[in-house]
Amino acid sequence: MSSFRNTLSRPSRGALAGLTAGCTALAVAELIAALVRPAAGPVTVVGGAVVDRTPAPVKDFAIRTFGENDKTVLQLGILVLLALFATALGIVALRHRYAGALGVLAFGLVGTAAALSRPDSTGLGDAVPSLVGSVAGAAVLYVLAGKAVLAGEAPRGTGARGGSRRGFLTAVAVTAVAATATGALGRMLSDRRGRDAEASRAGLVLPPPASPAPAVPPGARLGVPGISPFSTPNRDFYRVDTALVVPKVDADTWRLRIHGKGVTRPRTFTLDELLARPLIERDITLTCVSNEVGGPYVGNARWLGVPLRGLLAECGVEPPSRGGPADQLVARSVDGMTLGSPVEDVMDGRDAMLAVGMNGEPLPFDHGFPVRMLVPGLYGYVSACKWIESIELTTFAAYDPYWVKRKWARKAPVKTQSRIDTPRPFARPAAGTVTVAGVAWAQRRGITRVEIRVDDGPWQHADLAEQDTVDTWRQWSYRWNATPGGHTITVRATDGAGQVQTEQRTRTVPDGASGHHSVFVTVT
Repeated sequence: MSSFRNTLSRPSRGALAGLTAGCTALAVAELIAALVRPAAGPVTVVGGAVVDRTPAPVKDFAIRTFGENDKTVLQLGILVLLALFATALGIVALRHRYAGALGVLAFGLVGTAAALSRPDSTGLGDAVPSLVGSVAGAAVLYVLAGKAVLAGEAPRGTGARGGSRRGFLTAVAVTAVAATATGALGRMLSDRRGRDAEASRAGLVLPPPASPAPAVPPGARLGVPGISPFSTPNRDFYRVDTALVVPKVDADTWRLRIHGKGVTRPRTFTLDELLARPLIERDITLTCVSNEVGGPYVGNARWLGVPLRGLLAECGVEPPSRGGPADQLVARSVDGMTLGSPVEDVMDGRDAMLAVGMNGEPLPFDHGFPVRMLVPGLYGYVSACKWIESIELTTFAAYDPYWVKRKWARKAPVKTQSRIDTPRPFARPAAGTVTVAGVAWAQRRGITRVEIRVDDGPWQHADLAEQDTVDTWRQWSYRWNATPGGHTITVRATDGAGQVQTEQRTRTVPDGASGHHSVFVTVT
Protein backbone atom coordinates (compact mmCIF):
# COMPACT_ATOMS: atom_id res chain seq x y z
CA MET A 1 0.00 0.00 0.00
CA SER A 2 2.86 2.37 0.85
CA SER A 3 4.47 1.69 -2.54
CA PHE A 4 1.14 2.30 -4.27
CA ARG A 5 0.73 5.67 -2.53
CA ASN A 6 4.25 6.70 -3.48
CA THR A 7 3.86 5.85 -7.17
CA LEU A 8 0.31 7.10 -7.79
CA SER A 9 0.73 9.60 -10.64
CA ARG A 10 -1.29 12.75 -11.13
CA PRO A 11 -3.38 11.34 -14.03
CA SER A 12 -3.99 8.19 -11.98
CA ARG A 13 -5.30 10.24 -9.09
CA GLY A 14 -7.61 12.12 -11.43
CA ALA A 15 -8.85 8.91 -13.02
CA LEU A 16 -9.49 7.37 -9.60
CA ALA A 17 -11.41 10.44 -8.49
CA GLY A 18 -13.50 10.36 -11.68
CA LEU A 19 -14.31 6.66 -11.42
CA THR A 20 -15.31 7.07 -7.78
CA ALA A 21 -17.56 10.00 -8.66
CA GLY A 22 -19.12 8.05 -11.52
CA CYS A 23 -19.84 5.06 -9.28
CA THR A 24 -21.37 7.39 -6.69
CA ALA A 25 -23.62 9.04 -9.28
CA LEU A 26 -24.78 5.68 -10.55
CA ALA A 27 -25.37 4.22 -7.07
CA VAL A 28 -27.35 7.23 -5.85
CA ALA A 29 -29.42 7.29 -9.04
CA GLU A 30 -30.25 3.60 -8.73
CA LEU A 31 -31.29 4.06 -5.10
CA ILE A 32 -33.59 6.94 -6.01
CA ALA A 33 -34.99 4.90 -8.89
CA ALA A 34 -35.74 2.02 -6.52
CA LEU A 35 -37.74 4.45 -4.37
CA VAL A 36 -39.47 6.22 -7.27
CA ARG A 37 -39.68 3.74 -10.18
CA PRO A 38 -37.04 1.08 -10.92
CA ALA A 39 -37.50 1.48 -14.67
CA ALA A 40 -36.24 5.08 -14.36
CA GLY A 41 -32.68 4.03 -13.45
CA PRO A 42 -30.09 5.74 -15.68
CA VAL A 43 -28.62 2.59 -17.23
CA THR A 44 -32.11 1.35 -18.06
CA VAL A 45 -33.38 4.61 -19.57
CA VAL A 46 -30.19 5.36 -21.50
CA GLY A 47 -30.06 1.80 -22.78
CA GLY A 48 -33.71 1.99 -23.76
CA ALA A 49 -33.15 5.27 -25.57
CA VAL A 50 -30.23 3.69 -27.46
CA VAL A 51 -32.47 0.78 -28.48
CA ASP A 52 -35.22 3.16 -29.57
CA ARG A 53 -32.85 5.12 -31.80
CA THR A 54 -30.89 2.22 -33.24
CA PRO A 55 -31.64 1.64 -36.94
CA ALA A 56 -33.45 -1.61 -37.71
CA PRO A 57 -30.49 -3.19 -39.57
CA VAL A 58 -28.22 -2.55 -36.57
CA LYS A 59 -30.79 -4.10 -34.22
CA ASP A 60 -31.00 -7.03 -36.59
CA PHE A 61 -27.20 -7.40 -36.48
CA ALA A 62 -27.19 -7.30 -32.67
CA ILE A 63 -29.81 -10.03 -32.44
CA ARG A 64 -27.96 -12.19 -34.98
CA THR A 65 -24.61 -11.67 -33.28
CA PHE A 66 -25.47 -11.74 -29.58
CA GLY A 67 -28.83 -13.51 -29.55
CA GLU A 68 -30.64 -13.17 -26.23
CA ASN A 69 -27.49 -11.66 -24.70
CA ASP A 70 -27.88 -8.47 -26.77
CA LYS A 71 -29.29 -6.51 -23.81
CA THR A 72 -26.48 -7.62 -21.50
CA VAL A 73 -23.92 -6.53 -24.10
CA LEU A 74 -25.64 -3.14 -24.40
CA GLN A 75 -25.70 -2.59 -20.64
CA LEU A 76 -22.04 -3.55 -20.33
CA GLY A 77 -21.24 -1.18 -23.16
CA ILE A 78 -23.03 1.67 -21.38
CA LEU A 79 -21.12 0.96 -18.16
CA VAL A 80 -17.80 0.88 -20.03
CA LEU A 81 -18.56 4.22 -21.70
CA LEU A 82 -19.61 5.67 -18.34
CA ALA A 83 -16.31 4.52 -16.82
CA LEU A 84 -14.29 6.06 -19.66
CA PHE A 85 -16.27 9.29 -19.47
CA ALA A 86 -15.84 9.47 -15.69
CA THR A 87 -12.11 8.79 -16.00
CA ALA A 88 -11.69 11.61 -18.50
CA LEU A 89 -13.68 14.02 -16.34
CA GLY A 90 -11.55 13.12 -13.33
CA ILE A 91 -8.36 14.03 -15.21
CA VAL A 92 -9.93 17.27 -16.48
CA ALA A 93 -11.01 18.14 -12.93
CA LEU A 94 -7.38 18.24 -11.72
CA ARG A 95 -6.97 21.50 -13.65
CA HIS A 96 -10.58 22.65 -13.88
CA ARG A 97 -12.62 21.38 -10.94
CA TYR A 98 -15.77 23.21 -11.98
CA ALA A 99 -15.52 21.91 -15.53
CA GLY A 100 -15.21 18.33 -14.28
CA ALA A 101 -18.19 18.71 -11.97
CA LEU A 102 -20.24 20.31 -14.74
CA GLY A 103 -19.35 17.37 -16.98
CA VAL A 104 -20.93 14.98 -14.45
CA LEU A 105 -24.03 17.17 -14.35
CA ALA A 106 -24.14 17.13 -18.14
CA PHE A 107 -24.12 13.35 -18.10
CA GLY A 108 -27.03 13.52 -15.67
CA LEU A 109 -28.92 15.66 -18.16
CA VAL A 110 -28.39 12.95 -20.78
CA GLY A 111 -30.00 10.46 -18.41
CA THR A 112 -32.82 12.92 -17.72
CA ALA A 113 -33.51 13.43 -21.42
CA ALA A 114 -33.45 9.67 -21.99
CA ALA A 115 -35.87 9.09 -19.10
CA LEU A 116 -38.36 11.64 -20.39
CA SER A 117 -38.14 10.28 -23.95
CA ARG A 118 -39.04 6.71 -23.02
CA PRO A 119 -42.47 5.50 -24.15
CA ASP A 120 -43.31 4.40 -20.58
CA SER A 121 -42.24 7.71 -19.02
CA THR A 122 -44.53 8.86 -16.21
CA GLY A 123 -43.34 12.46 -16.38
CA LEU A 124 -40.84 14.58 -14.50
CA GLY A 125 -40.59 12.03 -11.69
CA ASP A 126 -38.58 9.79 -14.01
CA ALA A 127 -35.95 12.53 -14.29
CA VAL A 128 -35.28 12.62 -10.54
CA PRO A 129 -32.91 9.59 -10.32
CA SER A 130 -30.52 10.86 -13.01
CA LEU A 131 -30.60 14.44 -11.70
CA VAL A 132 -29.99 13.54 -8.06
CA GLY A 133 -27.32 11.02 -8.99
CA SER A 134 -25.45 13.52 -11.15
CA VAL A 135 -25.51 16.16 -8.40
CA ALA A 136 -24.05 13.64 -5.95
CA GLY A 137 -21.40 12.59 -8.47
CA ALA A 138 -20.49 16.20 -9.28
CA ALA A 139 -20.03 17.03 -5.57
CA VAL A 140 -17.85 13.97 -5.03
CA LEU A 141 -15.66 14.77 -8.03
CA TYR A 142 -15.23 18.39 -6.93
CA VAL A 143 -14.07 17.30 -3.45
CA LEU A 144 -11.89 14.40 -4.58
CA ALA A 145 -10.26 16.46 -7.34
CA GLY A 146 -9.22 19.02 -4.73
CA LYS A 147 -7.70 16.34 -2.55
CA ALA A 148 -5.96 14.80 -5.56
CA VAL A 149 -4.32 18.13 -6.38
CA LEU A 150 -3.16 18.61 -2.79
CA ALA A 151 -1.71 15.09 -2.78
CA GLY A 152 0.77 16.15 -5.45
CA GLU A 153 1.66 19.67 -4.29
CA ALA A 154 3.71 19.08 -1.10
CA PRO A 155 7.51 19.17 -1.57
CA ARG A 156 9.23 15.83 -1.88
CA GLY A 157 10.78 14.51 1.30
CA THR A 158 8.14 16.12 3.55
CA GLY A 159 5.47 14.29 5.45
CA ALA A 160 2.85 16.57 3.90
CA ARG A 161 2.96 14.77 0.56
CA GLY A 162 2.43 11.37 2.17
CA GLY A 163 -0.29 12.73 4.43
CA SER A 164 -2.12 14.33 1.52
CA ARG A 165 -1.96 11.12 -0.48
CA ARG A 166 -3.24 9.14 2.48
CA GLY A 167 -6.04 11.67 2.87
CA PHE A 168 -6.94 11.37 -0.81
CA LEU A 169 -6.93 7.59 -0.78
CA THR A 170 -8.89 7.50 2.45
CA ALA A 171 -11.52 9.79 0.94
CA VAL A 172 -11.69 7.60 -2.15
CA ALA A 173 -12.05 4.45 -0.05
CA VAL A 174 -14.74 5.91 2.21
CA THR A 175 -16.69 7.23 -0.79
CA ALA A 176 -16.38 3.92 -2.61
CA VAL A 177 -17.70 2.02 0.42
CA ALA A 178 -20.59 4.47 0.77
CA ALA A 179 -21.41 4.17 -2.93
CA THR A 180 -21.33 0.37 -2.73
CA ALA A 181 -23.67 0.41 0.27
CA THR A 182 -25.99 2.84 -1.51
CA GLY A 183 -26.09 0.70 -4.63
CA ALA A 184 -26.70 -2.43 -2.56
CA LEU A 185 -29.61 -0.72 -0.77
CA GLY A 186 -31.10 0.31 -4.10
CA ARG A 187 -30.76 -3.23 -5.40
CA MET A 188 -32.40 -4.60 -2.25
CA LEU A 189 -35.38 -2.25 -2.59
CA SER A 190 -35.78 -3.11 -6.27
CA ASP A 191 -35.58 -6.81 -5.47
CA ARG A 192 -38.26 -6.37 -2.81
CA ARG A 193 -40.65 -5.06 -5.44
CA GLY A 194 -39.73 -7.97 -7.64
CA ARG A 195 -40.39 -10.43 -4.80
CA ASP A 196 -43.95 -9.12 -4.45
CA ALA A 197 -44.52 -9.89 -8.12
CA GLU A 198 -42.86 -13.29 -7.75
CA ALA A 199 -45.12 -14.08 -4.80
CA SER A 200 -48.20 -13.16 -6.82
CA ARG A 201 -47.08 -15.52 -9.59
CA ALA A 202 -46.24 -18.33 -7.17
CA GLY A 203 -49.69 -18.04 -5.59
CA LEU A 204 -51.57 -17.99 -8.89
CA VAL A 205 -53.66 -21.07 -9.60
CA LEU A 206 -54.74 -21.34 -13.22
CA PRO A 207 -58.29 -22.64 -13.73
CA PRO A 208 -58.89 -25.54 -16.09
CA PRO A 209 -59.74 -24.53 -19.65
CA ALA A 210 -63.33 -24.54 -20.79
CA SER A 211 -61.98 -25.60 -24.19
CA PRO A 212 -58.92 -27.86 -23.73
CA ALA A 213 -56.33 -28.24 -26.47
CA PRO A 214 -56.96 -31.23 -28.72
CA ALA A 215 -54.65 -34.12 -27.95
CA VAL A 216 -51.45 -33.98 -29.97
CA PRO A 217 -51.46 -36.94 -32.40
CA PRO A 218 -48.85 -39.55 -31.42
CA GLY A 219 -47.35 -39.31 -34.88
CA ALA A 220 -46.69 -35.58 -34.53
CA ARG A 221 -43.55 -36.26 -32.51
CA LEU A 222 -40.64 -37.88 -34.33
CA GLY A 223 -38.05 -39.60 -32.18
CA VAL A 224 -35.10 -38.28 -34.17
CA PRO A 225 -32.08 -37.24 -32.10
CA GLY A 226 -31.27 -33.57 -32.63
CA ILE A 227 -34.69 -32.48 -33.90
CA SER A 228 -36.51 -29.65 -32.14
CA PRO A 229 -39.07 -31.10 -29.71
CA PHE A 230 -42.67 -30.64 -30.75
CA SER A 231 -43.33 -28.64 -27.58
CA THR A 232 -40.66 -26.12 -26.61
CA PRO A 233 -39.96 -26.04 -22.84
CA ASN A 234 -40.42 -22.62 -21.25
CA ARG A 235 -36.74 -22.41 -20.35
CA ASP A 236 -35.77 -22.88 -24.01
CA PHE A 237 -38.42 -20.68 -25.59
CA TYR A 238 -36.87 -17.74 -27.41
CA ARG A 239 -37.06 -14.22 -26.01
CA VAL A 240 -36.76 -11.16 -28.24
CA ASP A 241 -37.92 -7.78 -26.92
CA THR A 242 -36.56 -4.32 -26.09
CA ALA A 243 -36.85 -4.55 -22.29
CA LEU A 244 -33.39 -4.15 -20.73
CA VAL A 245 -34.91 -5.15 -17.40
CA VAL A 246 -37.71 -7.71 -17.48
CA PRO A 247 -40.81 -6.10 -15.96
CA LYS A 248 -42.02 -7.90 -12.85
CA VAL A 249 -45.68 -7.02 -12.57
CA ASP A 250 -47.69 -7.76 -9.43
CA ALA A 251 -50.71 -9.76 -10.57
CA ASP A 252 -52.79 -8.36 -7.70
CA THR A 253 -52.47 -4.77 -8.91
CA TRP A 254 -52.39 -5.45 -12.67
CA ARG A 255 -55.19 -4.01 -14.80
CA LEU A 256 -56.11 -4.19 -18.49
CA ARG A 257 -57.98 -1.33 -20.15
CA ILE A 258 -59.88 -1.73 -23.43
CA HIS A 259 -60.86 1.56 -25.07
CA GLY A 260 -60.71 3.59 -28.26
CA LYS A 261 -62.45 4.02 -31.59
CA GLY A 262 -65.64 2.00 -31.86
CA VAL A 263 -65.45 0.74 -28.27
CA THR A 264 -68.99 1.48 -27.09
CA ARG A 265 -68.50 -0.15 -23.70
CA PRO A 266 -64.94 0.56 -22.44
CA ARG A 267 -63.84 -1.82 -19.72
CA THR A 268 -61.01 -2.31 -17.26
CA PHE A 269 -60.31 -5.90 -16.20
CA THR A 270 -58.43 -7.40 -13.26
CA LEU A 271 -56.61 -10.70 -13.61
CA ASP A 272 -59.21 -12.43 -11.45
CA GLU A 273 -61.94 -11.20 -13.79
CA LEU A 274 -60.12 -12.64 -16.79
CA LEU A 275 -59.50 -15.94 -15.05
CA ALA A 276 -63.21 -16.20 -14.22
CA ARG A 277 -64.07 -16.22 -17.92
CA PRO A 278 -64.14 -19.38 -20.08
CA LEU A 279 -60.53 -20.04 -21.09
CA ILE A 280 -59.20 -21.79 -24.17
CA GLU A 281 -56.06 -23.92 -24.38
CA ARG A 282 -54.22 -24.23 -27.68
CA ASP A 283 -50.88 -25.38 -29.09
CA ILE A 284 -49.55 -22.44 -31.11
CA THR A 285 -46.19 -21.80 -32.75
CA LEU A 286 -44.81 -18.28 -32.35
CA THR A 287 -42.21 -16.75 -34.67
CA CYS A 288 -40.15 -13.59 -34.33
CA VAL A 289 -39.76 -11.38 -37.37
CA SER A 290 -36.05 -11.11 -36.47
CA ASN A 291 -35.60 -14.80 -37.19
CA GLU A 292 -33.13 -15.34 -40.00
CA VAL A 293 -33.62 -18.27 -42.37
CA GLY A 294 -32.84 -21.34 -40.27
CA GLY A 295 -32.72 -19.23 -37.11
CA PRO A 296 -33.69 -20.12 -33.53
CA TYR A 297 -36.42 -17.55 -32.85
CA VAL A 298 -39.39 -19.84 -33.27
CA GLY A 299 -41.04 -22.11 -30.71
CA ASN A 300 -44.18 -24.10 -30.04
CA ALA A 301 -46.01 -24.03 -26.71
CA ARG A 302 -49.37 -24.83 -25.15
CA TRP A 303 -51.07 -21.56 -24.26
CA LEU A 304 -54.00 -20.93 -21.93
CA GLY A 305 -55.93 -17.71 -22.31
CA VAL A 306 -59.05 -15.63 -22.81
CA PRO A 307 -60.41 -15.55 -26.37
CA LEU A 308 -59.78 -12.01 -27.56
CA ARG A 309 -62.62 -11.94 -30.05
CA GLY A 310 -65.30 -12.40 -27.39
CA LEU A 311 -63.69 -9.91 -25.04
CA LEU A 312 -63.64 -7.22 -27.72
CA ALA A 313 -67.19 -8.00 -28.80
CA GLU A 314 -68.40 -7.47 -25.23
CA CYS A 315 -66.83 -4.01 -25.38
CA GLY A 316 -68.82 -3.25 -28.52
CA VAL A 317 -66.00 -3.73 -31.04
CA GLU A 318 -66.95 -4.78 -34.57
CA PRO A 319 -64.40 -5.78 -37.24
CA PRO A 320 -64.12 -3.59 -40.34
CA SER A 321 -65.89 -6.25 -42.42
CA ARG A 322 -68.97 -5.67 -40.28
CA GLY A 323 -68.80 -1.90 -40.28
CA GLY A 324 -66.43 -1.34 -37.37
CA PRO A 325 -64.58 2.01 -37.58
CA ALA A 326 -61.26 0.68 -36.24
CA ASP A 327 -58.93 -1.47 -38.36
CA GLN A 328 -55.97 -1.55 -35.94
CA LEU A 329 -55.71 -2.85 -32.40
CA VAL A 330 -52.82 -1.25 -30.52
CA ALA A 331 -51.61 -3.26 -27.53
CA ARG A 332 -49.50 -1.38 -24.99
CA SER A 333 -47.07 -2.97 -22.54
CA VAL A 334 -46.22 -1.75 -19.04
CA ASP A 335 -42.81 -0.71 -20.42
CA GLY A 336 -44.44 1.48 -23.07
CA MET A 337 -43.99 -0.87 -26.02
CA THR A 338 -46.79 -0.63 -28.60
CA LEU A 339 -47.73 -3.34 -31.10
CA GLY A 340 -50.38 -2.97 -33.79
CA SER A 341 -52.53 -5.85 -35.05
CA PRO A 342 -55.21 -5.87 -37.77
CA VAL A 343 -58.61 -5.97 -36.05
CA GLU A 344 -59.91 -8.21 -38.82
CA ASP A 345 -57.24 -10.84 -38.06
CA VAL A 346 -57.89 -10.70 -34.33
CA MET A 347 -61.64 -11.23 -34.81
CA ASP A 348 -61.77 -13.62 -37.81
CA GLY A 349 -62.22 -16.76 -35.72
CA ARG A 350 -58.59 -17.77 -35.17
CA ASP A 351 -57.49 -18.48 -31.60
CA ALA A 352 -56.27 -14.96 -30.80
CA MET A 353 -56.05 -14.70 -27.04
CA LEU A 354 -54.85 -12.92 -23.96
CA ALA A 355 -52.63 -15.69 -22.63
CA VAL A 356 -52.25 -16.31 -18.90
CA GLY A 357 -50.56 -19.70 -19.03
CA MET A 358 -47.72 -21.34 -20.94
CA ASN A 359 -47.09 -25.10 -20.96
CA GLY A 360 -49.22 -25.70 -17.89
CA GLU A 361 -47.95 -22.91 -15.65
CA PRO A 362 -48.48 -19.16 -15.27
CA LEU A 363 -46.56 -17.18 -17.85
CA PRO A 364 -42.87 -16.79 -16.94
CA PHE A 365 -41.83 -13.18 -16.36
CA ASP A 366 -39.64 -13.34 -19.47
CA HIS A 367 -42.72 -14.20 -21.51
CA GLY A 368 -45.14 -11.59 -20.25
CA PHE A 369 -46.55 -12.44 -16.82
CA PRO A 370 -49.27 -11.87 -15.87
CA VAL A 371 -50.88 -11.50 -19.32
CA ARG A 372 -49.65 -11.37 -22.89
CA MET A 373 -51.39 -11.24 -26.22
CA LEU A 374 -50.86 -13.61 -29.13
CA VAL A 375 -52.46 -13.96 -32.55
CA PRO A 376 -51.67 -17.11 -34.56
CA GLY A 377 -50.31 -16.45 -38.02
CA LEU A 378 -48.77 -13.04 -37.32
CA TYR A 379 -45.17 -12.29 -36.43
CA GLY A 380 -44.70 -11.38 -32.79
CA TYR A 381 -43.95 -7.71 -33.36
CA VAL A 382 -47.52 -7.15 -34.61
CA SER A 383 -49.34 -9.52 -32.29
CA ALA A 384 -47.54 -10.86 -29.22
CA CYS A 385 -47.49 -7.97 -26.74
CA LYS A 386 -45.96 -9.06 -23.42
CA TRP A 387 -46.81 -7.47 -20.05
CA ILE A 388 -49.87 -5.98 -21.72
CA GLU A 389 -51.81 -3.28 -19.86
CA SER A 390 -54.07 -1.68 -22.46
CA ILE A 391 -55.77 -2.30 -25.79
CA GLU A 392 -56.74 0.69 -27.87
CA LEU A 393 -58.82 0.46 -31.03
CA THR A 394 -57.72 2.89 -33.73
CA THR A 395 -56.78 2.93 -37.42
CA PHE A 396 -53.57 2.27 -39.31
CA ALA A 397 -53.87 5.74 -40.82
CA ALA A 398 -54.07 7.40 -37.41
CA TYR A 399 -51.26 5.69 -35.49
CA ASP A 400 -47.91 3.98 -36.10
CA PRO A 401 -46.81 1.59 -33.32
CA TYR A 402 -43.21 1.28 -32.12
CA TRP A 403 -41.80 -0.96 -34.85
CA VAL A 404 -43.71 0.65 -37.71
CA LYS A 405 -42.10 3.98 -36.77
CA ARG A 406 -38.80 2.18 -37.31
CA LYS A 407 -39.60 1.11 -40.88
CA TRP A 408 -41.03 -2.35 -40.24
CA ALA A 409 -44.18 -3.35 -42.09
CA ARG A 410 -47.61 -2.52 -40.64
CA LYS A 411 -48.95 -5.98 -41.41
CA ALA A 412 -46.81 -9.08 -41.14
CA PRO A 413 -48.31 -12.53 -41.71
CA VAL A 414 -45.87 -15.35 -41.01
CA LYS A 415 -44.04 -16.60 -44.10
CA THR A 416 -43.73 -20.27 -45.00
CA GLN A 417 -40.42 -21.50 -43.60
CA SER A 418 -38.50 -24.71 -42.92
CA ARG A 419 -35.33 -25.49 -41.01
CA ILE A 420 -32.78 -28.31 -40.85
CA ASP A 421 -32.09 -29.21 -37.22
CA THR A 422 -29.89 -32.23 -37.84
CA PRO A 423 -27.21 -32.70 -39.04
CA ARG A 424 -25.81 -29.43 -37.78
CA PRO A 425 -23.76 -27.16 -40.06
CA PHE A 426 -20.23 -28.49 -40.64
CA ALA A 427 -21.09 -31.84 -39.05
CA ARG A 428 -19.00 -34.87 -40.07
CA PRO A 429 -21.40 -37.81 -40.32
CA ALA A 430 -20.22 -41.23 -41.37
CA ALA A 431 -20.99 -42.51 -44.85
CA GLY A 432 -24.20 -44.53 -45.13
CA THR A 433 -27.72 -43.72 -44.07
CA VAL A 434 -27.94 -40.29 -42.41
CA THR A 435 -31.22 -38.97 -41.05
CA VAL A 436 -31.85 -35.36 -42.02
CA ALA A 437 -34.63 -33.81 -39.92
CA GLY A 438 -36.15 -30.54 -38.85
CA VAL A 439 -39.31 -28.48 -38.60
CA ALA A 440 -41.45 -26.42 -40.97
CA TRP A 441 -44.17 -23.87 -40.22
CA ALA A 442 -46.79 -21.73 -41.93
CA GLN A 443 -49.23 -20.73 -39.21
CA ARG A 444 -52.90 -20.54 -40.32
CA ARG A 445 -52.04 -22.52 -43.48
CA GLY A 446 -50.20 -25.59 -42.22
CA ILE A 447 -47.49 -27.59 -43.99
CA THR A 448 -48.40 -30.15 -46.67
CA ARG A 449 -44.98 -31.05 -48.11
CA VAL A 450 -41.28 -30.80 -47.28
CA GLU A 451 -38.56 -31.52 -49.82
CA ILE A 452 -34.81 -32.07 -49.56
CA ARG A 453 -32.12 -31.45 -52.14
CA VAL A 454 -28.53 -32.65 -51.85
CA ASP A 455 -26.06 -30.47 -53.74
CA ASP A 456 -27.58 -29.77 -57.18
CA GLY A 457 -29.67 -32.94 -57.28
CA PRO A 458 -33.43 -33.20 -57.64
CA TRP A 459 -35.85 -32.32 -54.86
CA GLN A 460 -36.85 -35.39 -52.86
CA HIS A 461 -39.93 -35.74 -50.64
CA ALA A 462 -39.27 -35.91 -46.93
CA ASP A 463 -41.45 -37.89 -44.54
CA LEU A 464 -43.83 -35.63 -42.63
CA ALA A 465 -44.83 -36.17 -39.04
CA GLU A 466 -48.58 -36.10 -38.47
CA GLN A 467 -49.93 -32.56 -38.41
CA ASP A 468 -51.32 -31.30 -35.12
CA THR A 469 -53.04 -28.09 -36.26
CA VAL A 470 -52.39 -25.45 -38.89
CA ASP A 471 -51.13 -23.17 -36.12
CA THR A 472 -48.23 -25.44 -35.07
CA TRP A 473 -45.00 -26.37 -36.75
CA ARG A 474 -44.57 -29.80 -38.31
CA GLN A 475 -41.61 -32.12 -37.91
CA TRP A 476 -40.12 -33.93 -40.89
CA SER A 477 -37.31 -36.36 -41.67
CA TYR A 478 -35.43 -37.75 -44.66
CA ARG A 479 -33.17 -40.81 -44.86
CA TRP A 480 -30.17 -39.82 -46.97
CA ASN A 481 -27.71 -42.29 -48.45
CA ALA A 482 -24.64 -40.16 -47.73
CA THR A 483 -21.48 -40.60 -49.77
CA PRO A 484 -18.01 -39.40 -48.71
CA GLY A 485 -17.12 -35.78 -49.37
CA GLY A 486 -18.58 -32.34 -48.83
CA HIS A 487 -22.30 -31.87 -49.44
CA THR A 488 -24.85 -29.07 -49.19
CA ILE A 489 -28.30 -30.09 -47.95
CA THR A 490 -31.20 -27.72 -48.68
CA VAL A 491 -34.83 -27.81 -47.53
CA ARG A 492 -38.04 -26.19 -48.73
CA ALA A 493 -41.67 -26.48 -47.64
CA THR A 494 -45.08 -26.15 -49.25
CA ASP A 495 -47.96 -24.76 -47.20
CA GLY A 496 -51.64 -25.67 -47.11
CA ALA A 497 -52.46 -22.95 -49.63
CA GLY A 498 -50.18 -24.63 -52.17
CA GLN A 499 -47.49 -21.96 -51.90
CA VAL A 500 -43.95 -23.30 -52.26
CA GLN A 501 -41.40 -21.63 -50.01
CA THR A 502 -39.52 -19.10 -52.06
CA GLU A 503 -35.80 -19.45 -52.63
CA GLN A 504 -35.45 -15.66 -52.96
CA ARG A 505 -33.27 -14.62 -50.05
CA THR A 506 -34.34 -11.52 -48.14
CA ARG A 507 -33.34 -10.11 -44.77
CA THR A 508 -35.69 -9.78 -41.85
CA VAL A 509 -36.53 -6.10 -42.45
CA PRO A 510 -39.29 -5.10 -43.16
CA ASP A 511 -41.59 -8.12 -42.85
CA GLY A 512 -39.53 -11.25 -42.16
CA ALA A 513 -36.76 -13.25 -43.82
CA SER A 514 -37.28 -15.59 -46.75
CA GLY A 515 -35.17 -18.15 -48.60
CA HIS A 516 -34.15 -21.77 -48.35
CA HIS A 517 -32.21 -23.06 -45.37
CA SER A 518 -29.16 -25.17 -46.14
CA VAL A 519 -26.29 -26.77 -44.23
CA PHE A 520 -22.89 -27.96 -45.40
CA VAL A 521 -21.59 -31.27 -44.04
CA THR A 522 -18.52 -33.40 -44.67
CA VAL A 523 -19.27 -37.11 -44.90
CA THR A 524 -16.36 -39.26 -43.71
